[in-house]
Amino acid sequence: MMLSEEEANTIRADINELKVEHRDLNLIVEHLAATPLPDQDQLLVHRLKKRKLLLKDKIYQLERMLTPNETA
Repeated sequence: MMLSEEEANTIRADINELKVEHRDLNLIVEHLAATPLPDQDQLLVHRLKKRKLLLKDKIYQLERMLTPNETA
């Protein structure tokens, strides 16, 4: 399926937004990991890491949409 230029631009913008959120979450997780935390906060760190993985998967899916399929 061929994307229009407008669709491709929208996907690129979505990818950029997701990358910013992923980077921000990474900074938060790194900060929290550097401090001793009670069990409740460990659960928060776990949730943030899970969100990071979901974002990474979504970024990958969108990037695949921008890459044309090569049929051999």
